[in-house]
Amino acid sequence: MPGPGAVPEAVPGEGPGGPAPDLLARARLLVAPELSASLVRELERIAGRGAEQLGAGGAADGPLLCVGAVLPDALRTERLLWFHSVNAGTDPLLAAGPWPAGALLTRTVGRMGERIAQYVLGWVLAECQAVPEYVAQHARAEWRRLPTELVAGQTALVYGTGRIGGAVAGLLRSCGVRTVGVGRTARTGAAPAGFDRVIGAEEDPDAEAEELAGARWVVAALPLTGATEGFFGAGRFAAMRGATFVNVGRGATVDPVALEDALRGGGVRRAVLDVLPEEPAAPGDPVWRLPRTVITSHSAGITADEDVAHEFAACWEAVAAGRRPELAVNTGRGY
Repeated sequence: MPGPGAVPEAVPGEGPGGPAPDLLARARLLVAPELSASLVRELERIAGRGAEQLGAGGAADGPLLCVGAVLPDALRTERLLWFHSVNAGTDPLLAAGPWPAGALLTRTVGRMGERIAQYVLGWVLAECQAVPEYVAQHARAEWRRLPTELVAGQTALVYGTGRIGGAVAGLLRSCGVRTVGVGRTARTGAAPAGFDRVIGAEEDPDAEAEELAGARWVVAALPLTGATEGFFGAGRFAAMRGATFVNVGRGATVDPVALEDALRGGGVRRAVLDVLPEEPAAPGDPVWRLPRTVITSHSAGITADEDVAHEFAACWEAVAAGRRPELAVNTGRGY
């Protein structure tokens, strides 16, 4: 279970660097209509060609290079050389239908790790300073001192040890928090930057259970795959002893019934959910009534135009040099 920033393996049928240079040179650049004019101009500059609008009716002949969030069914053909996603998560793209054999899929992370790390730290500090309780007291015009706590010396368990999880861990660690990363398997050698320790959920479940019991915060930064769907279920929530659960990965990695039971039973102190299994949540959705829970609108790591341009340029440079881009997605594994 590597984090969202882990380098994927090569995809069968695809060259080491993605599309062949001669095909890429002839490829039409199709961009999603929702992209800003300034971003489209930058993509045109990087690719060295004019852009056309990506849409269901744009399946003309010839090789295709597409940039957007959604791939129309009409373009899921052998003509697709490369699709660059403007999002970090590509599970909706892969779930929408079979991925064309040999087509390169890359994604945008940019400074998302920094933004998500700030989001997590903001909630951690707010909790330690009793900000939610003081806001409630203010609404009641009530003057009463409340106990606060220091973050230093406490433990945060971060699921996902790639670029996003590592950024979260690094910022928390700078505040004196002990950071433990959880991956599918433990990595050999020194722990990745930002982590004091990394454990493998598959190979050492006892160590994971011990860390869950001692964690003050449990941060989920996992991609959605077949292996992570419902990953946070009754067993993991039962192992927590008053941790705050923060989900900045994917909503479907959490069993909502198990989370509610843990919140009502006290095993989870509170929850901060930036992602949900179904988005947006309707006003009548039971998730709004979860105790001691705050829901934000999938906004912890909003992608900026400069992120898309920077990551597309990095991928273009790698492909042009015959290298597989770091941000290439293993379409078989889903990340």
